Amino acid sequence: MADNNFIDYVKIYCASGKGGSGSAHLYRARGVPKGGPDGGDGGRGGHIILEGSPQMWTLLHLKYKKHIKALPGGGGSRNDRHGADGEDVIINVPLGTLVKNADSGEVLFEITQDGERQTLLPGGRGGLGNTQFKSPTNRTPTNAQPGEEGTDGWFILELKVLADVGLVGLPNAGKSTLLSVVSAAKPEIADYPFTTLVPNLGVVSHRGYNSFVIADIPGIIEGASEGKGLGHRFLRHIERNSILLFLIPADSQDHLKEYHTLLSELRNYNPELSKKRKLLGISKSDMMDDELKLEVSAILPSDLPHIFFSAVSGENVLKMKDLLWEALNP
Repeated sequence: MADNNFIDYVKIYCASGKGGSGSAHLYRARGVPKGGPDGGDGGRGGHIILEGSPQMWTLLHLKYKKHIKALPGGGGSRNDRHGADGEDVIINVPLGTLVKNADSGEVLFEITQDGERQTLLPGGRGGLGNTQFKSPTNRTPTNAQPGEEGTDGWFILELKVLADVGLVGLPNAGKSTLLSVVSAAKPEIADYPFTTLVPNLGVVSHRGYNSFVIADIPGIIEGASEGKGLGHRFLRHIERNSILLFLIPADSQDHLKEYHTLLSELRNYNPELSKKRKLLGISKSDMMDDELKLEVSAILPSDLPHIFFSAVSGENVLKMKDLLWEALNP
């Protein structure tokens, strides 16, 4: 997916349809000059509905269509015929879409399941026809209700990528290289910061019959939780991952400090992120001898599972996939 096609934040205006008016018609026929009421009810206005689609990965389709309106309901008519309901507007969105009220910031709902539907704005109710007002004391009512107005407003849609494993690391930690090796994803790879500007997803096949999804989250920098770099745009995608795989390159000046920097940024952005299950991978480990690996292992937290691997040479890549699968399926 091209970088400029990945849109994970849009603000849109939506309006549901107005309900149709009820009919105040009185039955008339040859020989029946003063028949009773036979006006039908109006139809309801169209709803605005969001539906989850696993085939979608971006909110790009809403970037240039920010005003969405549903049709009104049809009016009632004679012979007690009810008006047609206004056609609903179905907005397909990627799984992981969060919907907020743009004015209050209130989170309204999340779309996380294939085919899940949530009504963003209900259509206005149709008005009652005069048939509904007939009573023993009023045999020929001539009043009917107008349709109920629809509702409208501005809404914010945020996409948070859904994946089993999120790769967390500073720029050039080797996340994109690992993703390209363990899955069919083809992220851009180069030796300069922020090669990855959008999350990349890859489906990892595990021992032939199992699979899980890894997200390559763009590199975090110190201060990202305060909005530095692309800050919150990156961090929000980590919230949905079941497991966080921290990647620190073998040539890091201080492996422990780099881990704490990453953990601190996550904690500052959302304290709940630090509670997620974590694994640590030391990438590019083909650059290290056994003695250096022992030295690095000695300074790492004892409660943090870690593994040395090289995506280029293939060292321990299968073992890493085993560790991730076991963590996802305890």
